Amino acid sequence: MKRQLIKSICGIVLFIVLFGLPFFPTVKNYLTIPTEVNLYTNSTETFQLTDSAHSFNLIDQSEQDIIKLNNSSVEPLKVGKTNLKYQYKDFPLKRINVNVKQQYQVIPGGQSIGVNLETLGVLVVGYHYLGEGEESESPGRDLGIKIGDNILEMNEQVIQTIADIGPIVSESGANNQPIKVKFQRNHQTFEEELMPSYDEKTDSYKIGLYIRDSAAGIGTLTFFDPKTNMYGALGHVIADVDTKEPIEIKSGTIVKSRITSIQKGDSGIPGEKRASFNKNENLLGNITKNSSFGVFGQLSIDLKDADTIDPLPIAYSNEVKEGPAQILTVVNEEEVETFDIEIISAIEQTNPATKGMVIKVTDERLLEKTGGIVQGMSGSPIIQDNKIVGAVTHVFVNDPTSGYGIHIEWMLEEAEINYKETFAQAG
Repeated sequence: MKRQLIKSICGIVLFIVLFGLPFFPTVKNYLTIPTEVNLYTNSTETFQLTDSAHSFNLIDQSEQDIIKLNNSSVEPLKVGKTNLKYQYKDFPLKRINVNVKQQYQVIPGGQSIGVNLETLGVLVVGYHYLGEGEESESPGRDLGIKIGDNILEMNEQVIQTIADIGPIVSESGANNQPIKVKFQRNHQTFEEELMPSYDEKTDSYKIGLYIRDSAAGIGTLTFFDPKTNMYGALGHVIADVDTKEPIEIKSGTIVKSRITSIQKGDSGIPGEKRASFNKNENLLGNITKNSSFGVFGQLSIDLKDADTIDPLPIAYSNEVKEGPAQILTVVNEEEVETFDIEIISAIEQTNPATKGMVIKVTDERLLEKTGGIVQGMSGSPIIQDNKIVGAVTHVFVNDPTSGYGIHIEWMLEEAEINYKETFAQAG
């Protein structure tokens, strides 16, 4: 009986020790303090210590020029590597590897740009019906071609523009021969035979499809990288106005644009910037990618010599905090201006994702001019604590003063910029 009681008491004590151990101050600190820390210039890492008996010390005192210790904070001074020891009084408990890196810098944009896209092949945007009543038909639809598909080839001829299709359809119809059509849907390619139909109204052969080979609009440049001359803009994908599907592009360009007027936004009525541009003039760069995170490419001119601000370090998603910030955008002709906003919420994201922030326009001058966030403002860079943290992407339809933002990290990744620099040379 005694032995059973002793075993029970020992079991209870062991349970308390095992499950209570993490709540002891020294053990709690030991578990929460990492074994490796990555710091960036102009940032500070803070460790929560329970009392003055716990402290940090440099293992190699000759490396005091790399980091500065101040109670429970570690302040990076220059690029390099060093090691800390976490200790209780004079007893070492844990070794911490500290890597001080130079934070990647890009030049914020804010300029209004005209965006010109050439579709991959031609884009199907609707059906055209031949005949009337029950006898009406659309050969393309009846074959199974869907709105949003891209026609790539006809009779083994590459289709690049709308003008390429007419002669092929006329010849096939006149010879009563089907057209071998290659088209793409969701990155999957199909090949079918399409028989044109004769349209009495136009005295010509038709395939019953409305198609488009290009698209254009305006947006805002978010950033460009002075090292690679790569840029990012818009912060969201460009979709076709009719199909609402992302446009598969063959190529594209961005050009300078000038804001001519603004339709002010209101609840339920999105506003918009109105701009003028010529797609053949004032070329800024090409477009190589149209993705969920914006449009990307390489600049063909050196904007560093233009009217731009100095490079700013980027902020990672875990550095963005709720509170005051600014955006750079154009509301008058070509002048980039700074306006105040509030970051209402910021989501720390470890993988690429859209809608990383909720923002609200607080600048009275911008509210008076635009009502808040308007179409054409997408891509306007967001600045907080002198760092570029992201870009404006969407407006809330029922509250034009507020909208979403995307973290700059994901736009840099889409631009294929190696922003996770390691140990660049200091100075």
